[in-house]
Parts: sequence; structure tokens; C-alpha cells
Amino acid sequence: MTVTDPIADMLTRIRNAIMASHENVLVPSSKIKLSIVKILKEEGFIDHYEVLKGKPQPMIKIHLKYTGDQPAIVGLERVSKPSLRVYVERHEIPRVYGGLGIAILSTSKGIMTGQETWRQRLGGEILCYVW
Repeated sequence: MTVTDPIADMLTRIRNAIMASHENVLVPSSKIKLSIVKILKEEGFIDHYEVLKGKPQPMIKIHLKYTGDQPAIVGLERVSKPSLRVYVERHEIPRVYGGLGIAILSTSKGIMTGQETWRQRLGGEILCYVW
């Protein structure tokens, strides 16, 4: 099955796994998804991840993080879509929930958080918000 928006598919899989209180979720691997998962790990939204080698396609196994019954990820929102790309300059980078969440951007220097993008004086395409 062909997926038209693989990033939205990954975010939906994570959202559904959290709603069902699963400990982990499998996502088809790609470079951009792996970059997003690395950022989620660095920011403390997930416990850890591993790349599983597979015959048809490698998979990323994301181990979700919970404190008691509460998940570390409260919400995920896809911003830039294939049908409507959203680009911002440095001074337009949004703060998600007053700094409690993160914006993940695709820049000329790779995938990074909104704060990193702002510090490096870059702009880019807003991929998603995580809080």
C-alpha cells in the first residue's frame, strides 16, 4: 500500500499507540522519520528506539515513555502537508505551548527543533508540533 504522507502516518501510529497504552510501536523506516525519532528521544518524549532490519523494509521500533499512567507525548500535530507546505523564517518560528512542546523543522542543515533552528539563524519547513 502506498502512503502519500509517511510523516503523518508515523505520527498517527504513535498517537494511536499512546491512546491504546501500548509500550512500543513499529513504523516503516526512512531517513526523515529516523531524524524525527532521534529528536523525540533527545527531547525526552520517547524512552528509546531501535532500527529493525527487515527483508521488504527496515522498521523503527519506538518505545514510548510513560510516567505512571500518563504518556510523555500529550499531542502530535502535522503542520506542513504535501498539499500545503508551511515555511517560516527565523523570526516566525512558533513556540509550542509556551515552550512546553517542540516544533520540528526541516532546514537546509537537516531536521532540527525550532529552538536549534532559531539559534542557528535558519528558517525552514515546519514538519510537526509535539507537546
